[in-house]
Amino acid sequence: MQFKTNIKCDACVAKVTPYMDALPAKGAWKVDTTTPDKILTVSDEKGLSAADVIRQVEAAGYKASEI
Repeated sequence: MQFKTNIKCDACVAKVTPYMDALPAKGAWKVDTTTPDKILTVSDEKGLSAADVIRQVEAAGYKASEI
């Protein structure tokens, strides 16, 4: 799954890390902060829905939308 986000820098990634690591796909995500859309990729979905991922990103104070 891929998502457009507003996670802009390494400090932002650090802030969202505890929320993303709480998902069952622990360790199977990354944010490419070098792209204009700041793409979050979740590669080990293990039954996750897009809504699960969006909920965690939003809980960390950021926005995400599935692409």
